Amino acid sequence: MATGKYSRVDGRKSSSYCSLATIVVFVIFCLVGIWMFMSSSIVPVKNSEFLSVENGNEVKQTLSKSDSKQFDDTSGDLSGAETREDGSGLSSKELGITNEDNSLDNLVVESNNEEKESQDSAEKNQEENHANESSDEKTESESGEKMVDEDDGKDRETNSRDRESNLETGEAENEDGEMKNKLHTESEESSGENGSESAESRKNYGVDGTADKLKHVGKEANLTEEKNGKNQDEHLELSADHNIVESKENNQASNEILPAGAQSEILTETTTQNGAWSTQAVESQNEKKSQQSSTSSKNNDHHWKLCKSTAGPDYIPCLDNWQVIRKLPSTMHYEHRERHCPYEAPTCLVPLPEGYKRSVKWPKSRDKIWYYNVPHTKLAEVKGHQNWVKVTGEYLTFPGGGTQFVNGALHYIDFIQESVPEIAWGKRTRIVLDVGCGVASFGGYLFERNVLAMSFAPKDEHEAQVQFALERGIPAILNVMGTKRLPFPSSVFDLVHCARCRRHILRHILGGKLLLELNRVLRPGGYFVWSATPVYRKGPEDVGIWQEMSRLTKSMCWELVVVKKDKLNNVGAAIYRKPTSNDCYNKRSRNAPPLCEESDDPNAAWDVPLQACVHKVPVDSTKRGSLWPAQWPERLEKPPYWLNSQVGVYGKAAQSDLTADYSHWKKVVSQSYLSGMGIDWSSVRNVIDMKAVYGGFAAALKDLKVWVMNVVPIDSPDTLPIIYERGLFGMYHDWCESFNTYPRTYDVVHADHLFSSIKKRCKLVAVIAEVDRILRPEGKLILRDNLETISEVESMAKSLQWEIRMIYSKDNEGLLCVRKTFWRPTEEEPIKSAIV
Repeated sequence: MATGKYSRVDGRKSSSYCSLATIVVFVIFCLVGIWMFMSSSIVPVKNSEFLSVENGNEVKQTLSKSDSKQFDDTSGDLSGAETREDGSGLSSKELGITNEDNSLDNLVVESNNEEKESQDSAEKNQEENHANESSDEKTESESGEKMVDEDDGKDRETNSRDRESNLETGEAENEDGEMKNKLHTESEESSGENGSESAESRKNYGVDGTADKLKHVGKEANLTEEKNGKNQDEHLELSADHNIVESKENNQASNEILPAGAQSEILTETTTQNGAWSTQAVESQNEKKSQQSSTSSKNNDHHWKLCKSTAGPDYIPCLDNWQVIRKLPSTMHYEHRERHCPYEAPTCLVPLPEGYKRSVKWPKSRDKIWYYNVPHTKLAEVKGHQNWVKVTGEYLTFPGGGTQFVNGALHYIDFIQESVPEIAWGKRTRIVLDVGCGVASFGGYLFERNVLAMSFAPKDEHEAQVQFALERGIPAILNVMGTKRLPFPSSVFDLVHCARCRRHILRHILGGKLLLELNRVLRPGGYFVWSATPVYRKGPEDVGIWQEMSRLTKSMCWELVVVKKDKLNNVGAAIYRKPTSNDCYNKRSRNAPPLCEESDDPNAAWDVPLQACVHKVPVDSTKRGSLWPAQWPERLEKPPYWLNSQVGVYGKAAQSDLTADYSHWKKVVSQSYLSGMGIDWSSVRNVIDMKAVYGGFAAALKDLKVWVMNVVPIDSPDTLPIIYERGLFGMYHDWCESFNTYPRTYDVVHADHLFSSIKKRCKLVAVIAEVDRILRPEGKLILRDNLETISEVESMAKSLQWEIRMIYSKDNEGLLCVRKTFWRPTEEEPIKSAIV
């Protein structure tokens, strides 16, 4: 069988054993010569020439100095084990060599089939080697994922184990088996196109165990990497982390299960991120919310109608409920001027007066307003001679007079301080209650003395007197001293002023309830200024009223400080002072009026009947009312002395809570409200904060020419005394009912997390209708609330044809600013309760 095989070398049979031995020796020498020739051809040359294959043709390329520099023989190209100079840098296993291949007999049998086949095989392998060079570039990206940067000095654990075992078993075999290894490698690689980069390198260059050849492979790989546009700082290492007989499919599977490099780092992060992709849970939840929001928006797409009532453009739901007023058993104590709210709050819109214009700006508005905005002339006819109001062309003008100060309010204001210098307008005296205010010129001119006046009067025969005040930009509310307490806490006003309130006192003279109510809201040590005719006239009726007034004030322990006459206005004023201790009460000979029961809360003020009793004054230095507040403006920023051990609204100690609230609102107002909403604050005068808490919003606006009505809802923590202590004012209110003011009162309505709570008790659409009623055309609503409520209000605002000026949301919290327009619906809705 051997004879037959060998006979095919030259095509002739021979039985001579000598001839066969000669042929074998000859073939061996030929193969050795070929191997030596091939080995010399793969040694790197000094001029950095290298071979590449392009389209199967050998092309010689020369690297420039700058390009060849990156391929210098430095130990940085390969790890220490791979750069050893003894020629045994890699084990036989790392180079794809097995122990079975070291047998010379097996090598001879495989190589000496026939001389022609050996030569053809050598030529074929050479061509395949050249072809495999070009495949390096294609496989570089696959094998590159398994390479480790040499500069990092990190070897995989599997590499270390392989190197250690192979260095022990393969070093001694390298020298004796070089030729056999080379031939076996060539025969194996003819069917191994999917080998690793190290196997491909061995195909191209053979294996001689020298460091130069390994470095050349690294250089060749780096050059290929450069061609592919990869980072030049990445150094390739001969793949020692996998067996070269491993299939390409297995490598790919490994990459999918355990991604290398950056991918592996992502998967081993302790906290994963979603990147650019949302999760199905989030997407589904958002869609549900969107559908709910869409449904809610459809429900809030309200069909608005115009309120049809007897009051017309001046409709006030809780004061124009004629259905209840007609059934009142008595009106002796002004019950018909008190609040009687309809069972269901209206959801219609109040019409505008014909010819309504944007209000005149402050301070000009103090002296004149547009006639068509408040088209009422009766008061001008009745009180014109007292300089209340006059009709002047298209304006209503206000000379600044009143019944008690025909020649001007400022002179009258100065007259009061001259009478009692301790009053000290704008310092000791900051907050004033003006009873029966008329058109509120007294309060309007107190602004020049840095004083805030809460002016009130009933909606009575003095047509639109409070509406005149509000249109002028002067604080005022509609209220009457009838059978209910005023909507203020006890002991909060520094001074109470009552001009021409003779008839009120006469009407309740027997029980003294009205004066006792003023005593309740007056701060201990505060002043009561009474400038009615009984003070300076001597008619029988006036004398009788004066005597009764003197008896009542004495039993209330009020001190008559001074009675003085204003010669310019030909009027006089009696000024009383409330006591600061209970000594006088304890020394009275008669307990009349009686002291209030200990169970009687003087701060309870919402819809509470009047009591004919007097409350003791607090004497404990830790209690509110025992000490006078700091002077203005220090009192605005200084936490009240009586906020000691209480816990504040936001959970901190009350004083810290107040300070933090003020800092918060100063930041919000300065960084957002004043510049970020497009509001021209020079055109803003009347502001209402629907949920004031500590009055921080109003305090942050102190440097502007505005006044703020601070409302504390009846279902919120009672912080209104703190607001007054800071030198601000406000009142209690239930926002499920209409506010005691005329339509078109405020330039800015502010609501901080009110609507989301109020809609639990009443319809939000009715609250929005009330906001529309009290807000002037082109006025702004600033709303802060949760996103659900913001969305509802935005939908209703759009249905009202309001302009969305700003909307912002973050972490389920939202901010909305809208501007009311002049739009009114055309369809009317008759209000049966408001039609006489």
